[in-house]
Amino acid sequence: MDRIVECIPNFSEGCDKNVISAITGAIEAVDGVLLLDVDPGVATNRTVVTLAGAPEAVVEAAFQAISKASELIDMSRHTGAHPRAGACDVCPLCPVSGVTMEDCVELSKELGRRVGEELGIPVYLYEYSASKPERKLLPDIRVGEYEALSDKLGKPEWAPDFGPNEFTETARTAGATVIGAREFLIAYNLNLNTREKKYASDIAMDIRETGRVLRAESPTQFYSDGPIVRGDDGKALRKDGKFQFVKGVGWYIDEYNIAQISLNLTNYKEVPIHTVFDECVDRATKRGLRITGSEIVGLVPLDALIEAGRYYLAKQHKSTGVPEEELIHIAVKSMGLDELYPFEPEKKIIEYRFRGDSPLVGQTVRGFVNEVSSDSMAPGGGSVSALAGALGAGLATMVGNLTAGKKDMFDVYGEMVELADRGQKLKDSLLRMVDEDTEAFNRIIDAVRMPKKSDEEKQARAAAMEEANKNATMVPLRTADLCLEAVKLSRDAAKKGNPASISDAGVATLTARAGFEGALLNVKINLPGVEDKGFRAEVEEKMTALYSDFGALYAEATNIVTRAIAAM
Repeated sequence: MDRIVECIPNFSEGCDKNVISAITGAIEAVDGVLLLDVDPGVATNRTVVTLAGAPEAVVEAAFQAISKASELIDMSRHTGAHPRAGACDVCPLCPVSGVTMEDCVELSKELGRRVGEELGIPVYLYEYSASKPERKLLPDIRVGEYEALSDKLGKPEWAPDFGPNEFTETARTAGATVIGAREFLIAYNLNLNTREKKYASDIAMDIRETGRVLRAESPTQFYSDGPIVRGDDGKALRKDGKFQFVKGVGWYIDEYNIAQISLNLTNYKEVPIHTVFDECVDRATKRGLRITGSEIVGLVPLDALIEAGRYYLAKQHKSTGVPEEELIHIAVKSMGLDELYPFEPEKKIIEYRFRGDSPLVGQTVRGFVNEVSSDSMAPGGGSVSALAGALGAGLATMVGNLTAGKKDMFDVYGEMVELADRGQKLKDSLLRMVDEDTEAFNRIIDAVRMPKKSDEEKQARAAAMEEANKNATMVPLRTADLCLEAVKLSRDAAKKGNPASISDAGVATLTARAGFEGALLNVKINLPGVEDKGFRAEVEEKMTALYSDFGALYAEATNIVTRAIAAM
């Protein structure tokens, strides 16, 4: 799945399992979403639910859950330790992959409109979706909680963004709901080699945005031991913490017999997880303590770990253009994310929870070649062309990494790292095309097998055939485009790469060429099956441009390799 949104609705029920199950059941009934976590709290009488999926599906699932909660929860009878204003108290939407914050703002408004108009629930927008500055923060909207709602509704300054501005019967039972877009929150704990909670708290106060009460110099290295500094008015002065977008406390975890610095990173793009980790390490060291490892509670976006892996490799002056799996491994080991229990990427990384099967790419080399050599029509030339392109991109990337690792070629280190980074992305894109090409062929077979007895069935079959043939044309066309990029990559590797690897750059060029020409053969054989003349004209124009670009580029790459080998 390329586009993923996370949604974390909080419901004002943490005791009645039947109610909670009905709400989560409404979510699970929507295709395209995964229910990732359900966390009920008895004392708070509140359940935090985490779901994720395609944007439109997430909005539908959130709406159905809010609708079900408004049916089953009566806020006039609700009590609990946590602040709340409605049956669904708050419902944030967070961009994860392939969507922007602006996208999530629009999704939150769409959801808010439906909840207000179709369910009759007052809706307030907050965070990035806020309609006015004073509504940005949740506590400011929720002031007075549910009990103040009857007085607030009807006042112009408290008019909701959607839904009625009056205390209707629906508002009496369902309360109000706060909906908005915010960044993904990473719950992150760092482990200390001590049981002392106050030591963890001391570091947390240094790190978190709200900081600490200012204290004079302490006779120990722990700043919380010093006397409080007060202003002329007698009030304690405060000192800001190191990072924005970080909340934190210190606590002792009996299960592990250690103290932890417990942080919430509310904008990991502005304050990355690895930056926070290194800062905590420095602060702990100054206090005579050690950070022995850390843990991510719940899920983490892929790019947070990818960037951490790149950061720690760059600190080692190593190439960052390594496979995704290696970047994750480096991140996990550098921050000790596996100290308390194994870090399982398939379970912890949110994008991986949606990663579909790759039946071809996931095979062994022998298994794939055996499959190709069988009497089945797929995988065929399109998948093999994509694999050839991926091998070419991988080989050119190898040249970049080998060059970046040579001390006597430091002058091209930056260029080779950039080349390797490009190559890894290109390789992964071409590997995805291996399975996509076979899937495209299977869609044609499915269309061919559709019934064609009635006129309606014939029309449906013809439409499906047209759509399948277009897709089977576009997939190898994209493969050819990517293979052209692989030839560019191999040319750049040949130009400035390690001379000892010049033959590898040459093989990369030849392999990428096979992928390019093979992919376009598949375009040519599938295109006549498309009835849409405009579509066919556009594809033929694109092919002409690709061939034109490829000719000069391939000649340049092979000439560089030929001259270099001849000069040896």
